[in-house]
Amino acid sequence: MEVKTSLLDNMIGVGDMVLLEPLNEDSFIMNLRNRFDHNEIYTYIGSVVISMNPYRSLPIYTPQKVEEYRNRNFYELSPHIYALADEAYRSLRDQDKDQCILITGESGAGKTEASKLVMSYVAAVCGKGQEVNKVKEQLLQSNPVLEAFGNAKTMRNDNSSRFGKYMDIEFDFKGDPLGGVISNYLLEKSRVCKQPRGERNFHIFYQLLSGASDDTLVKLKLDRDFSKYNYLSLDSANVNGLDDAASFRTVRNAMQIVGFMEAEVQSVLELVAAVLKLGNIEFKPESRVNGFDESRVKDKNDLKEMCELLGIEQSVLERAFSYRTVEAKMEKMSTTLNVAQAYYARDALAKNLYSRLFSWLVTRINESIKAQAKTRHKVMGVLDIYGFEIFEVRDNSFEQFIINYCNEKLQQIFIELTLREEQEEYIREDIEWTNIEYFNNAVICDLIENNQNGILAMLDEECLRPGTVTDDTFLDKLNTICAEHQHFESRLNKNSKFLTDHSLPHSCFRIQHYAGKVLYRVEGFVDKNNDLLYRDLSQAMYKATHSLMRQLFPEGNPAKVNLKRPPTAGFQFKASVGVLMKNLQTKNPNYIRCIKPNDKKVAHIFTDSLVCHQVRYLGLVENVRVRRAGYAFRQPYESCLERYKMLCKKTWPHWRGPARDGVEVLLTDCSVPTEEFAYGRSKIFIRNPRTLFTLEERRRACLEDLATLIQKIYRGWKSRTHFLLLKKSQVVVAAWYRRYAQQNKYQKIKSATLVMQSFIRGWKARNILRQLKYEKRCKEAVTTIAAYWHGTQARMELRRLKTEARNKRAVSVIWAYWQGTKVRREYRKFFRANAGKKIYDFTIQRIMQKYFLGLKTTTMSPMDNSWPAKPYGFLEGAHTQLRRIFHLWRCKKYRGQFTEEKKAVYEEKLEASEIFKDKKALYPSSVSQPFKGDYLEIQKNPKYQKLNSAMEEKVLLADLVNKINRANGKGSPRLFLLTKSNFVLADQKTGQVKASVPLPDLASVSVSTQSDGFFALKLKEGSASASKGDFLLSSEHLIEIITKLHRIGTTAADRDQINIDISDEFLVQFKQDKVCVKFIQGGPKNGNSAACKRKNNRLLEVSVPSP
Repeated sequence: MEVKTSLLDNMIGVGDMVLLEPLNEDSFIMNLRNRFDHNEIYTYIGSVVISMNPYRSLPIYTPQKVEEYRNRNFYELSPHIYALADEAYRSLRDQDKDQCILITGESGAGKTEASKLVMSYVAAVCGKGQEVNKVKEQLLQSNPVLEAFGNAKTMRNDNSSRFGKYMDIEFDFKGDPLGGVISNYLLEKSRVCKQPRGERNFHIFYQLLSGASDDTLVKLKLDRDFSKYNYLSLDSANVNGLDDAASFRTVRNAMQIVGFMEAEVQSVLELVAAVLKLGNIEFKPESRVNGFDESRVKDKNDLKEMCELLGIEQSVLERAFSYRTVEAKMEKMSTTLNVAQAYYARDALAKNLYSRLFSWLVTRINESIKAQAKTRHKVMGVLDIYGFEIFEVRDNSFEQFIINYCNEKLQQIFIELTLREEQEEYIREDIEWTNIEYFNNAVICDLIENNQNGILAMLDEECLRPGTVTDDTFLDKLNTICAEHQHFESRLNKNSKFLTDHSLPHSCFRIQHYAGKVLYRVEGFVDKNNDLLYRDLSQAMYKATHSLMRQLFPEGNPAKVNLKRPPTAGFQFKASVGVLMKNLQTKNPNYIRCIKPNDKKVAHIFTDSLVCHQVRYLGLVENVRVRRAGYAFRQPYESCLERYKMLCKKTWPHWRGPARDGVEVLLTDCSVPTEEFAYGRSKIFIRNPRTLFTLEERRRACLEDLATLIQKIYRGWKSRTHFLLLKKSQVVVAAWYRRYAQQNKYQKIKSATLVMQSFIRGWKARNILRQLKYEKRCKEAVTTIAAYWHGTQARMELRRLKTEARNKRAVSVIWAYWQGTKVRREYRKFFRANAGKKIYDFTIQRIMQKYFLGLKTTTMSPMDNSWPAKPYGFLEGAHTQLRRIFHLWRCKKYRGQFTEEKKAVYEEKLEASEIFKDKKALYPSSVSQPFKGDYLEIQKNPKYQKLNSAMEEKVLLADLVNKINRANGKGSPRLFLLTKSNFVLADQKTGQVKASVPLPDLASVSVSTQSDGFFALKLKEGSASASKGDFLLSSEHLIEIITKLHRIGTTAADRDQINIDISDEFLVQFKQDKVCVKFIQGGPKNGNSAACKRKNNRLLEVSVPSP
């Protein structure tokens, strides 16, 4: 893999625009295009990073890339956003300098992605640990929440930030993150009520309707159909590449990680739903006696549902939409609102409700991610704010004016900080500082923000003065006061040169910004700057019982009525921008300028005119001119000497003295004119990029010569090494051969000697053996003769003794035979008298023996009913009794093996048989299924840990059931828990208890005779639980649930036994109404499961598939 040691190595185009030669707008654009075509999306202007949006994923953000740029010099590797993030982080950690990263660019240029990359890089390179990882995760997960509530799909960007965000990330002395603080600027709240064609409202509305569960939507009184809400545009509701349902799950998970409680999440979703409902409220005129029209709500259903969500009395809010109370000193006057004013009040309430909710979200996130330690922190700020906006003619309004004012301030501080940084480096390096001429946009900032004659001041003055105030009167004031300003243009001012300018309409004015001229339509300036919300609506919101409303509308408190007019939107934004500028000036700045290559949001397309437009209004060429006004390139002496030392024989290959002396010798030897460079304290400064490129060309040529020399030396070294290796190998081989030959000769002599020795020793041994054998044979002959003689004598004696023994035995045998003959003669007389009985007894004994042996084949299973057939009729009684005794005995043996738990299970199975056998078609299929009880593993599952801890008694049964809704017959999943004293229904996802009913309040249970799993739990009339009505449920374990309920009622002495009603038609009490549940046989088209449908208000029909 190729390793780069400098920005100048193998660069495509020019990696740093400061080195671009010649410098003009065309060459600047051409260099960006060249690098973009080669997937080089980052380019430097000194320490500023230009980022081109590639509109596709590139393999340049991997963990390997993070490690590659970690702790590396800024100019050491190719331009990358990681280099800037690493430089800022190391300056903060090692030099204790607070940092800020300013990310600017127009919508769709990739500002939000750039801020995510910076934060992910800092999270990757800082410390590890459980607490640190938690803080990093919370900081990163705050982005999805703010994007959902503050981003929207626009014509330029599918995920456009419609607010400005500044995040201060706080670090400890080690560089580990401790927390953060987020500030938001100018949320585009007008988007809540109206969106341009082809654009969407904020993401959260579509995510909620697409991703929320059916139960959640029912609670929020919403429907998934976008077309039912006036505030949602339909022509671009679905966006390719955006999965709103998955995004909603991501947002819910992110809110949980950041630290939102479940109740807070629910409250936020209720307010979002209330905004949607608010947009559906419509008004109609109603004539009064005095001749004026009064507004009335057309359809009060949406108003009613909104009031239920917020906890407001419907009459209070309805009056606030029809009347307005005006207070002056001690007097109050109530005036009616016409239809147009009512619609204005509705939209103003929607915008204020959403914008204040967004501000509350930012505050709540700050509470979770703020640093806990009170020691001094190091701070890195990341500013992701809207870029300069120039829309089509007459499309620029108050929002664009405020945004462009903010960008003017950022451009002003950018120029000031860049010049200050340059000047500080020149002073630090002892280089003479020369003044740089540049366009100072302070005059434009003064035109907008001057406290006396500024446009914002005049707009506030016009909004606050009594009398008739319109956008035209505001424009007249501008034409009077700003007529002579060189950056202000209007068709109606005193300057005659604009009177015939037809590109400038009468209702518009034009400001010449640093990025170019922008035409603003004055319509809506006064209303948007006022941003008024009628006091009646504020007070109505304050009266709401919703947990957040009093925090969002504190001015509605009747006890703290403030007659002072609230500050205008322009005044508030000007103040917040001033605070931001002061904050940025206290930190070391780092800049990322984002550019989008095309308007089509597709990869591989580079539109020159669009990029040129952005380069102009970002002032990038001007930035390059400022950066290279003095010296275009500067580098530490050590790095410069290391890179160019091969150009001079005195410095190659090693320079032994100080690095500065080596650079002086090098530049003198290379004949570089003295006016082209200057020596600083630690750096060499080069004035013209051509000088640097000349050195690079000479270095490239020298590197080729050095490569040839290195190849020559290497080949010589390799050949010499090979020869010496061959020579050494020949010596080793010869030595080993001589050794081998001598070893073979020695082995042959040694083996011959051993053979001779063995033959001589064998001859001697054989002579001795022969002598010993002769002596042994002589001794053995004497012994053999004696043995034969002794044997002859012994045999003769044995023969004599045998003869005597035979004679004695013959006498005994003859006597025995005679005695036997006598006995047999006597026995024959006795046998003839008793032979029949003996034979009979023997036969019977053999038959019984064979019968009992045949019984050994019977198994020990109590379920086995087999028994050998009786062999003879006389055994019928014994056969039956033995079968009964044996069955009782093996049943006793089988019962002796039971544990108490197994015995209880069989008792439940027996009780289930008594209840359902031959009565319920589902019963036969349940016989082979064991009763588990806890099907949810509630003791082990961490998801239900909170629910398990809330149960005071042991859970006898835990199962997932479906609660049937009377309205449509559909089922909602619920957790069914049964204890000895009550049963509980809880939400499947959250584990929240929905109903807890004591068993004494349970009157009976109704089921059908068919193979379905439906059952009704009927409560006693007048009991505390009966107010909610009966429960109609369905479960796959119906037999087990009802058996356990019946068993608990049977064993309990303090309550009546629970009745089991088995019928295909029964009544269920739903709150005030009784509904008939009827079971019918369905055909194959109904599927394999029972289906419940609502026929009318009094009948639910359950279709059960045929068996």
